[in-house]
Amino acid sequence: VQLQASGGGLVQAGGSLRLSCVVSGSISDINAMAWYHQAPGNLRELVAFITSSGNTNYKDSVKGRFTISRDNAKNTVHLQMNSLKPEDTGVYYCAAGRVLGNFEYWGQGTLVTVSS
Repeated sequence: VQLQASGGGLVQAGGSLRLSCVVSGSISDINAMAWYHQAPGNLRELVAFITSSGNTNYKDSVKGRFTISRDNAKNTVHLQMNSLKPEDTGVYYCAAGRVLGNFEYWGQGTLVTVSS
């Protein structure tokens, strides 16, 4: 299973970005997909995940601002990020797993920079 993330960039506070993650390979047994955020100097944190049945969950600080979705026909997961804040700056990684909570496959990360 390979994951390719894209969509990062530089945006002003209050702006929006849409991240995408294309999944390829043996994906038939992939259940959950997720996005993680690693701010400079910090550990990687789970931002949101979505299961094969469409259930979603978000980190408290992004609720109401970020939306995770998946396009099964295109094997793609998106993270729509609105009302961005400087603290959202960092590298965003997409991840996939056969079991929720065990994300064993990772993409290369895409950098998001939010200027104040």
